Amino acid sequence: MRYSICYTPSARDPLSLAAASWLGRNVYSGEPVEHPALPGFGLHDLAFHTALPRRSGFHACLKAPFALHEEASEAQLLRELMHFAGIVEPFTLSGLEVARLGDFCALTLAQPSNQLERVASLVVQNFDRFRAPLSDAEIERMAPERLSAPQFANLYRWGDPHVLDEYRFYMPLTGPVAMSQRDRIHQAAATYFAPVLQGSVVFSNLALFVEREPGAPLVVHSLHPMGRVSARKIA
Repeated sequence: MRYSICYTPSARDPLSLAAASWLGRNVYSGEPVEHPALPGFGLHDLAFHTALPRRSGFHACLKAPFALHEEASEAQLLRELMHFAGIVEPFTLSGLEVARLGDFCALTLAQPSNQLERVASLVVQNFDRFRAPLSDAEIERMAPERLSAPQFANLYRWGDPHVLDEYRFYMPLTGPVAMSQRDRIHQAAATYFAPVLQGSVVFSNLALFVEREPGAPLVVHSLHPMGRVSARKIA
């Protein structure tokens, strides 16, 4: 069993519903969802391009998947996450857009958000005591020889190279896309998600995701609303 702390909208949020259809799986129930009918796309075409994010589910990672430390329990993790969420104030994700990040498409922010970066950093640091150390094999799978010096340091300190100053918020919508298809896929995703991105998207909860066995699809274990204890703000 591995756990991950992420952002994802609530189950009935229009963005969650749109993403579940786009990816072909509901990250709350784990059940398949029918893909939307897109002009010029067959269902198998969209299914192929969304296979990787379908397994991981619609989310932006804050704390990468980790096994529990031998001295920690799921109950302790849940209590700490509930407390933490309650003292962090919600905020608006301004400028959320469909973008191309290298060879894949994702929802990301047009401009950096100081509030988001602070919450992401706090999650990484506050919950690291629950994380079991990475094995040598797990470190090797992350190809440490390809990392920058700060990323290498993050991998060994926090179990994830892309945290703190190296963090970027994104919610994957595709896996790697061939260069000849990138403009087509990007335009289709941008058009499809445009209606649900017109209004405000609020970062108002933290989600605990679980991977019940190696390679299993990630699902939401529990959703923790933010801002319940307003007298003790830390973000």
